[in-house]
Amino acid sequence: MKRPHILLTNDDGIFAPGLYALYLAIREIAEVSVVAPVSEKSAVGHAITISDPLRVFEFEKNGQFFGHAVNGTPADCVKIAYFALLERKPDLVISGINYGSNTGINVIYSGTVSAATEGTILGIPSFAMSLTTFKDAAFDYAAKFAADLVPQVLERGLPRGVFLNINVPNVPEAEIKGIAITRMGAEMYNDRYDKRIDPRNHVYYWLTGSKIEIDEGIATDDGAIRQNYVSVTPIHYDLTRHDFMNELKQWQLKK
Repeated sequence: MKRPHILLTNDDGIFAPGLYALYLAIREIAEVSVVAPVSEKSAVGHAITISDPLRVFEFEKNGQFFGHAVNGTPADCVKIAYFALLERKPDLVISGINYGSNTGINVIYSGTVSAATEGTILGIPSFAMSLTTFKDAAFDYAAKFAADLVPQVLERGLPRGVFLNINVPNVPEAEIKGIAITRMGAEMYNDRYDKRIDPRNHVYYWLTGSKIEIDEGIATDDGAIRQNYVSVTPIHYDLTRHDFMNELKQWQLKK
């Protein structure tokens, strides 16, 4: 029986340890292709490159070919892999394992999530996976969870236009309480821009801020991971608020 072909990508860059941990787990069960950004592309959303050429480099790890590095966005990586680089089309796209959670409003900004979105647009079952930390990351359990999920996604499939957004707490496996099927939470950020002066006396601004936490229990992505549940959220790229359309039709809109 032919092994499935899985495309791995991310937004942390082809050097990222989370991507390598995912690769080690997935190669045990599938043929793997890696196409990832040459450098970190966090929070680029679903941007694609149309005004500049994309350059692709063969990337080696431990003296052996590992994958293709692209000077573009995560969505670019999935598109160019599908249309130009891969001889065999992927049966599944996995984006990750990302540093830091992709929950609440972060789903809109996330390059990791957008790579899975692009796979879904192309008709390929896809999921994004994030580990909810930026330091002392232990990727083993998240990688294992991804590998265990693969056969279910391939066997059961996903509805048209739907992908899975998965967030894993950065705790030992024994402390994981379970799996929660969640919706996007309402958590946002209290943004601010620090005004600074560079060595040449020019003003620049650096985006910072803190998350506004709205605890809604394990029904939401952020609430679940705060209680040490793996959050699995089905996401659809159709952003239409269908239940508002009939009301909107009653507005006196003039041409």
